[in-house]
Amino acid sequence: MQARTISAAIILSLGLSACSGMSTQEQRILSGGAIGAGSGAVLGGVAGGDPFTGAVIGGALGAGAGYLYDLDRRR
Repeated sequence: MQARTISAAIILSLGLSACSGMSTQEQRILSGGAIGAGSGAVLGGVAGGDPFTGAVIGGALGAGAGYLYDLDRRR
C-alpha cells in the first residue's frame, strides 16, 4: 500500500517537470491536481482509509480548484 503511494508521488513529480511547454491554465490545473493528489493520499492514509482513493479524489478536486483559480486570475 505504501509503495503504491510513493510510486504515485514519484510519477506525479516527474510529470510536473514537463510543464515548461504548457499554457498557464494547463500548469495551474496540473499543479492543483498534483497538490490535491498528494494531500488526499496523506489524509487518506492518516484517516485510516485507502491512500489511493484519497489521491484520486484529492487530485480531481485539486484540478478543479486549479481551473477555478485560473478563471479568477484571468478576470
